[in-house]
Amino acid sequence: MKKRNLIDFYSKESKPTIIPLLILTVIAVITVGILFAIGADSHAMTICIVTIVYIIGAAIVLLWTFLEQIRFNPYSYNTIFFIGFELFILSVVPTLIITVSYMIQYPESISIYMVIGVLMNSAKNYTVFLVPVILVFSVALCISNISLIIHEGKSLVNFLGIILSFLLVGGWVFLFFIDFETSGSQMEVMLHDLITNLLIALYLYFECMLIGTAIAYFVTARYQPKNEIDFIIILGCALKNDGTPTPLLQSRIDRALKLYREQKKKTGKELTFVTSGGQGLDEIVSESSSMKKYLTEQGIPENQIIEENRSVNTLENMRFSYELIRKINPNAKIAFSTNNYHVFRSGYFASLAGICAVGVGAKTKWYFWPNAAVREFVGLLTQQKIRQALILVFITAFFITLTLINYLTL
Repeated sequence: MKKRNLIDFYSKESKPTIIPLLILTVIAVITVGILFAIGADSHAMTICIVTIVYIIGAAIVLLWTFLEQIRFNPYSYNTIFFIGFELFILSVVPTLIITVSYMIQYPESISIYMVIGVLMNSAKNYTVFLVPVILVFSVALCISNISLIIHEGKSLVNFLGIILSFLLVGGWVFLFFIDFETSGSQMEVMLHDLITNLLIALYLYFECMLIGTAIAYFVTARYQPKNEIDFIIILGCALKNDGTPTPLLQSRIDRALKLYREQKKKTGKELTFVTSGGQGLDEIVSESSSMKKYLTEQGIPENQIIEENRSVNTLENMRFSYELIRKINPNAKIAFSTNNYHVFRSGYFASLAGICAVGVGAKTKWYFWPNAAVREFVGLLTQQKIRQALILVFITAFFITLTLINYLTL
């Protein structure tokens, strides 16, 4: 059965904004600040309810912004951020509701520190809640990685999945042991909690990015372009020693051919293939010419194939291919073909090159794609360093501030 798209990519012209979230945040901060100033303990329940309303409102705004981002440009870091932190924000609501219920039952025990404690421990609670998911994910990743090493041989790159699994599980075990209650002076306990909450905030950020990336990968890899494509860029990768496509590259070409045949059958509209890839030092021909030869063997006329043979990475694939396409049709509708694990990051590079292109993903061997997806995730983490640093600073500052308030106002 053919996949149906719930949301059309690039169907929104204006970029979504987080201004509604900022306005909601300012209103919540001012309201809580006023209640805190006039009597924190006496208004603790009200502060808790305001916080619940704010978090639910923020979650709704983030979800709406996520959907709008997909309509505007799905291959964006915003897609990862919005949905990754959406789940964490929602996880705080149940604990706050339980706190309100406790306050109603035991009004004599009401204290503002109950609310502060819930927020301060929200990152820790979220990591605990995700432990089963992390364990299953890590075990599955190790199994696929071991199979990859058996099939493809030992190399540092082929161990990435195992390394990530140990970081996830080992990180959580480390946080579990460091989080034991400590004794000593108030200053010593506060310093212990500051360090603990700082490390948990870092782990939370990593978890949210990983979850957001997984969801973004799933959404973009399953998208089915409309039958109106003018050009499809096939992204090159390594060739065999004899200059023919490797199974990985062949799957990309076959996926492009599938799109071409589906579109032609349904609408009669032809499309032009752009084979993109230069010649590596260990390759006897360029990747583009190897792909062109394969396409002609599959019955594609040469006049429907354009070679781009200068690129050495994905960004250049997109940039140089787009230069060739614009000379023929500046308003062309463009798709690109790669493997399923590579669709999101390729789309990100397409955006950097100024292309509104939709990706189609070829299936990859079960033992290969998890490790390849980890490699893509690591690659994504090396992009947008300033933006990621700002978000990380904000998260850590939030939890450090709550910890300081919890101790310094006692």
